[in-house]
Amino acid sequence: MSKPTYTVFVNQRFPDESANELLARSLAGHKVVYSRSLTTSNLATSSHDPAIDEADVAFGQPDPAAIMAAPRLRWAHLTSAGWDRYDREDLRAAMTGRGAIVTNSSSVYEDPCAQHALSMMLAHCRQLGASFDNQRGAKGWPAGPIRRESRLLTGQKVLLLSFGAIARRLVELIAPFGCDVVAVRRRPAGDEPVKIIAEAELDQYLPLADHVVNILPGGVATQAFVNAQRLARMSPHAAFYNIGRGTTVDQDALIEALNSKRIAAAYLDVTTPEPLPPGHPLWATANCYITPHTAGGHHDEFHRLVRHFLENLKRFGEGTALRDRVI
Repeated sequence: MSKPTYTVFVNQRFPDESANELLARSLAGHKVVYSRSLTTSNLATSSHDPAIDEADVAFGQPDPAAIMAAPRLRWAHLTSAGWDRYDREDLRAAMTGRGAIVTNSSSVYEDPCAQHALSMMLAHCRQLGASFDNQRGAKGWPAGPIRRESRLLTGQKVLLLSFGAIARRLVELIAPFGCDVVAVRRRPAGDEPVKIIAEAELDQYLPLADHVVNILPGGVATQAFVNAQRLARMSPHAAFYNIGRGTTVDQDALIEALNSKRIAAAYLDVTTPEPLPPGHPLWATANCYITPHTAGGHHDEFHRLVRHFLENLKRFGEGTALRDRVI
């Protein structure tokens, strides 16, 4: 029995040429249509290309309006874990109305992002930032104060803002530390391994947390979700982490909370804008530690993105459930 063949629209080109070659080689039995405006970033969508209208499958970061209108499109696979550009009622209605599917790449990014968050949490507990600041600055030997401020992650309280694939993996990674974990989720699935609370309950849990980990997606519903009022509810010894989207945080309020010592520290992998301009006050804010949107990065990231898509393409041809389905 011959394998099904599809017209595959591709609008992304990876920085790693060997990943592009793997994709092209693996799709040799299909008709591949490359967009005239290829994007190299998971954070940007390309402009509408009419070539998508002949496609059965789209791979990359296709224009949301284009995948809604594409008459033959049965499946769109996104090369990102975030999918807030596509989390729209009109797109959801258009795709489900014709039995089409949207998948993302959460499986590729859940481990690196969760490990990144864990590394930040441990760095905060063990006061690595203070030691590194001393190394780059005074070069003294402040063993006493650093030892006194050091903590164990063991048994601490962790509040997760959102509970998707990354948060679920983070819960698995911190399990050996015996942390008390609570998560906020808009639509509980019922199978979560931690206590789930509604947004309306957040104010009563914020003061209890040692670590507040923001993994919220972007979009209108989460704009400035972490605002001055919520930061004011946090404990002065608590740390805030953002590996979701920069737009979910009121950064002016965060700077004020850090400068006034209303919270102990902030660890940010995402900001708004990105790249963060060299003169932005976040760079110089005390106890604010920034990584340049690298939480999802890993040496074989682009190969894993291709292999994840190819696995789903095989499942698609077999009529079995696709991984990381979001619509």
